[in-house]
Amino acid sequence: MSASILYIEDDRDIGGWVSDFLKEKGYGVKWLQSGEKAVEEAAQCAVVVLDVMLPGLDGFTVGQRLKKAYPGLPILMLSARTSIDDKLQGLEFADDYLTKPFHPDELAARVEVLLRRSAVQSAEPVRVKHLTVYEGENRIVNEDTGEEILLTGKQYQIFMYLLQHQGRVMTKEQIYESVWGESYIEGDKTLMVHIRYLREKLERDPASPEIIETVRGLGYRVKA
Repeated sequence: MSASILYIEDDRDIGGWVSDFLKEKGYGVKWLQSGEKAVEEAAQCAVVVLDVMLPGLDGFTVGQRLKKAYPGLPILMLSARTSIDDKLQGLEFADDYLTKPFHPDELAARVEVLLRRSAVQSAEPVRVKHLTVYEGENRIVNEDTGEEILLTGKQYQIFMYLLQHQGRVMTKEQIYESVWGESYIEGDKTLMVHIRYLREKLERDPASPEIIETVRGLGYRVKA
């Protein structure tokens, strides 16, 4: 059975050709023109392609609701907005961000990457300080409180990359290129912002991190 995509786009022309293109690629597509029923419809879908500019609930609000309901569900944001602030706002919950205009082949390629990343793999839970990481379920539990910690897709990818290299210092360039698939540009604060948000969610005391350590002048590591 082909993967099912929830596609949310209010523009009939754009929505029509993107929906048809994805179907030609072999995907099942559920196309909504607003985000009102997104949470309900997403239950049967493997990935969400979500436009920012929607009538009623905007894409940021819809995306946040979807990520809260389905933490492991990959979300690809589409937007004509290109400012770094808009991208960072979207990447607080989304797993990828594609600006308009875009080539349909690039959209399909990014969807495929998200589907591969989210494929469930069996793995033994890993304990790191007060955290238990269930990699196969994309789930992290704070054993101090018994509560599940909800991360955005990018936050989860950064943490898992560091965890997979536990004890080793990974440079900003290595982390950025692995997670974003693009070359790191010196001075870009995107990774630093994501690390800060990660610490706020994972650490007992974000000001004195026990899990994600900054190695000045080199990069970051998850302590062994």
